[in-house]
Amino acid sequence: MRIALAQINPILGDFKSNAEKIIEFSKRAAEKRADIVVFSELSLFGYAPNDALERPDLVSQQESFIKKIEAAIPKGITIIYGAVISNPNSLKIHGKPYQNVAVVAGHKKGSQFFAKQNLPSYDVFDENRFFEPGDETGVVKIPKVGRVAISVCEDMWSDITEDKRKIYKKNIFSKIKNIELIVNISASPFSRDKMKGRLYEAREHVKKVKAPFVYVNQVGGQDELIYDGRSFILDQKGRVIVQAAPCDEDLVIIDLKNQLSEYRPQDEDPTETLRKVLVLGLRDFVHKTNQKAVHLGLSGGIDSAVVASLAVDAFGPGKVTGFLLPGPFSSEGSVVDSEALSRNLGIKIFKIDINPLYNATFLATGGFPNENGSNLMEQNIQARVRSNIMMAFSNRSQSMLLCTSNKSELASGYSTLYGDLTGGILPIGDLTKGQVYALAKLYNQGREIIPQSIIDKAPSAELAPNQKDQDTLPAYDLLDKAVVNIVEEKKIAKTEIEKWLVRALSKSEFKRWQSPPILRVSEHSFGRGRRMPIALKLS
Repeated sequence: MRIALAQINPILGDFKSNAEKIIEFSKRAAEKRADIVVFSELSLFGYAPNDALERPDLVSQQESFIKKIEAAIPKGITIIYGAVISNPNSLKIHGKPYQNVAVVAGHKKGSQFFAKQNLPSYDVFDENRFFEPGDETGVVKIPKVGRVAISVCEDMWSDITEDKRKIYKKNIFSKIKNIELIVNISASPFSRDKMKGRLYEAREHVKKVKAPFVYVNQVGGQDELIYDGRSFILDQKGRVIVQAAPCDEDLVIIDLKNQLSEYRPQDEDPTETLRKVLVLGLRDFVHKTNQKAVHLGLSGGIDSAVVASLAVDAFGPGKVTGFLLPGPFSSEGSVVDSEALSRNLGIKIFKIDINPLYNATFLATGGFPNENGSNLMEQNIQARVRSNIMMAFSNRSQSMLLCTSNKSELASGYSTLYGDLTGGILPIGDLTKGQVYALAKLYNQGREIIPQSIIDKAPSAELAPNQKDQDTLPAYDLLDKAVVNIVEEKKIAKTEIEKWLVRALSKSEFKRWQSPPILRVSEHSFGRGRRMPIALKLS
């Protein structure tokens, strides 16, 4: 029994390209004498389609490629891939128009469809909106393989998770017997501990069904979500016997009888995994939105230095431009540090003094009252002048502006709407300040990329004389812990800093609703999965 894990990066809505990739990987697997080739969830349509499913013409177009794939499958192999099909029972009361299915093709005339049974409707998922669930587990007999149980992504999360919560009452594998193989096609987005959960759930099913478990995950970025791949096979004892590459397309073939396969090294350092995931998500977000390059403001601080480093990893130095935009309170050290960073990365920079624009704007607002004596208006003018310059460059160069705010700042409301929150994507918007520093130290292993002076200096927005972040915010190590407890783990606020953060979150929710998309790397990011109201009165 030779099984191929076909880990691909589909493009949402590009059915022709996705179908060609499914056919190409199938042919490559056939050349290596594979009996069965397994792809990821919705590998033909792309995941996640969300409200693109409001357009029935898209689904019709995609369905037409199912026949084209059937006709092109090499003889002697069976392929399993994911697609959307029209729900054959959509006329029943409250029936949804479509089904999310595993397509089994090649071993007999025509294709067989097995609909996903457990439809996630939490966090970033909303599959109940368009999909009708399946009502039974598909079992198909495949030549040279035997009886195979077919499942789609969330169907495997039907046992007890590590925190002892029942996610779904229905365990779709509970009644099947005499199975040679379990197959799960997935589009499971990355989060820091997700791989641990995948293996746990798969092993629970192996224990009960007494059969090897084949898990194939999507790879690539789609909007905020990043799919890390790392497809795997467990043997009958629950041991990982093959695993595909992290964060890259891959085709891995294993002879299950002899357990012979190619070896794919896996990351052991969680910070390196985080770097790879962010680079993948950033690259795909920019490329899949048809932008040609990226640029960002270099402040001389740690956040912009790390974002610039990620951008060079994603696109190469020739596609990254830095802007040095010193204002009335910018230190000479920050300018020097930014210039050193740009030389180390090999990127082009533009240096523009914003003082004339700042002064003109400040003078134009001279009639505005400032009853509380605050200089917040003057600080925000600087940030917004900078964003105007960099957005002008976006228009001229078809280059995407990258934002550089981190999760701790976003949670605190420590950002300027239409200023530093202006741009196309927030690459580190789901990272605490501590994680940003960890990435900076990773980049400096071997040789200094980020000047040590950037890492050592006290963080500052430099929008006021001698300004430091900690003049306004709690110490970052304490703030980071509060962000994890309150935002990610949704705990009750106990410490003074946690109580302060809850108030700050409520007051600044309107900013996060208007911020760019954030690359999601935690279990609970700001963005699509967090639907907090803007107007919320806290007692």
